[in-house]
Amino acid sequence: MAQDLLSICQAETRRLLWIAGMLFAVILVVQHLELPYGNLLSSILSSTKVPLVGKSGFQAGYSPSNSEIVGNLSLSNDLNNTSTYAIHEIASNTRSSDSALEGNEGSNGTLEIDEDEDDGKDASSGNLVKQNRTIIVENVKPLETDFAQEGGREPEVSSVEKKNTTDNTYLEGRIGNENNTVDVVNSTAGLPVNSPAPPMMNSSPSTAPAIFETNVGAPIISVDSNVTSVEKDRTTPSEKTENSELLHSNLNQTVHNSSMTRVPEVKIEPEVPISDVYSIYDMNNLLLQSRALYHSVIPQWSSPVDQELQYVASQIENAPIIKSDPTLYAPLYRNLSMFKRSYELMEDTLKVYVYKEGERPILHSPFLKGIYASEGWFMKQLEADKKFVTKNPQKAHLYYLPFSSRMLEERLYVPNSHSHKNLIQYLKDYVDMIAVKHPFWNRTGGADHFLVACHDWAPAETKKYMATCIRALCNSDIKEGFVFGKDVSLPETYVKNDKNPLRDLGGNRPSKRSILAFFAGSMHGYVRPILLQHWEDKDPDMKIFGKLPKAKGNKNYVRYMQSSKYCICAKGYEVNSPRVVEAIFYECVPVIISDNFVPPFLEVLNWESFAVFVLEKDIPNLKNILLSIPKKKYLQMQMRVKKVQKHFLWHAKPEKYDIFHMILHSIWYNRLHQLKPI
Repeated sequence: MAQDLLSICQAETRRLLWIAGMLFAVILVVQHLELPYGNLLSSILSSTKVPLVGKSGFQAGYSPSNSEIVGNLSLSNDLNNTSTYAIHEIASNTRSSDSALEGNEGSNGTLEIDEDEDDGKDASSGNLVKQNRTIIVENVKPLETDFAQEGGREPEVSSVEKKNTTDNTYLEGRIGNENNTVDVVNSTAGLPVNSPAPPMMNSSPSTAPAIFETNVGAPIISVDSNVTSVEKDRTTPSEKTENSELLHSNLNQTVHNSSMTRVPEVKIEPEVPISDVYSIYDMNNLLLQSRALYHSVIPQWSSPVDQELQYVASQIENAPIIKSDPTLYAPLYRNLSMFKRSYELMEDTLKVYVYKEGERPILHSPFLKGIYASEGWFMKQLEADKKFVTKNPQKAHLYYLPFSSRMLEERLYVPNSHSHKNLIQYLKDYVDMIAVKHPFWNRTGGADHFLVACHDWAPAETKKYMATCIRALCNSDIKEGFVFGKDVSLPETYVKNDKNPLRDLGGNRPSKRSILAFFAGSMHGYVRPILLQHWEDKDPDMKIFGKLPKAKGNKNYVRYMQSSKYCICAKGYEVNSPRVVEAIFYECVPVIISDNFVPPFLEVLNWESFAVFVLEKDIPNLKNILLSIPKKKYLQMQMRVKKVQKHFLWHAKPEKYDIFHMILHSIWYNRLHQLKPI
């Protein structure tokens, strides 16, 4: 009997040991698949933890909420975290928005940029399906995306036709027609300080981001911000590849000295499909909706700057009514009262911290000439600013990520690779470094950080790991993920002379503008060939050309713009074009033919008061549309172009209401309206 009992005990012991071994193996497998943040045992034994997007104990006085620690993952018990929010994001059936540049490379495998056109732009086409999406910050996944792998190129087709909306009236904080405007203080166009929180779609209790084990002693790369220009890279493709690897290794060395994992990528989930083509009327409505629906992630811990911003937002919401102003022409603005009050409070309140980390030339090196010059001029002028920039990050309302999308492409893109994977990885490593060295990204998940990028690839390169930032983008395409209420449309300015950016400013008076409409440019994209098919050499009033012959100082092009009533701003490969600002520069009424293009400063300016918007499908009827505008109306629009011009000019030293201040104001304004109502 005892022998049988002993035998049974031994068998049960072996069975228990086998079960324990299996459980341990399962735990290891689950850890490897589901918790890619380092070693479980080391995380249990480690006492040094740095929050990546979660709450932090870095600063005295910050009080993170209680959380349950599972290994090295911190699961927040704070049920008030609203890190899920709705945005307008587009899915493509035929290609990814990340598709590589293929159709614009020179014979030597390098990108060609024609300084008087928007050459070098991304060729993008295909039938697109627009959807609402929900952004959810989740656990980190390894970067697998390659532009060339995500989607190929399809034959270029025109957008689906949509019924043309002729009613251009809308409620945007203004009552009456454009000649008799009265500001409304409690306008829906204002900041929704007292509006209800946005409804969540497919929402569930959100999980706070993780706390990760890390070594905070990684070296900081400091830079001096006095560099104003960078010579164009003249290396061969093989040398360029070596430079790319060197730049990556320098940044990765800083990041990988830490056992910190990564800032989570943004997972985008499709929801309800929406329209294929947006008119300016539709965009006005989307802007109104965003004012009521969009709010960023609630800060992980409170800061005095939050209360300052909420107070400022309430002041703007209740701005005193202004019917006229000696320096601002009321019909140009959606709500003059709110804009003026917001601008004044920006001058009195706003503080920006500029991160010092990062190596030149991709960071801290402004490129000041060409069609992508906006990002360089903004970088140069902000880093040299004494009024808005603060050296104390604790006092900052906004944090600037000073990288150049132009130099990112110049230094890291490998010719003929059709892959942007290394460019995306570089930006990701940079944000990881910022997140581990400073607590500020973690506090808001990046919502109070901003970037200014003019290259066509910038939307795709920043949409994974910088999607929560305020992105000022020249390529402000609704179908490429531009988010109303968060992102800013950056004016694309073609600067020919960085010493005198205002050279040739202005144009002929209206009586001396004998040409009805003018366009000249390379045949990029699908819109321009259609434009020339219908209007090249078809009508003496319509000066529609391909690329003009080269002339010193581009005089032919400038002369045409200065002598035309209307200047056609037709999209190329992307929705943006420097012609929009060029038309204003030469005091020519811009005619924008680019479906889904969000014009600059839309949250402030009433674009329909000084510009004409024509849907791509209406190109055959272009002359009739322009002739239908009465002479009195044209003269009024041309006068307004001259008055709005000051908002689109770069000066050697920034001036009040100029393009530098307008870009900064749009970023400030969008940040204010993201705040959850008190």
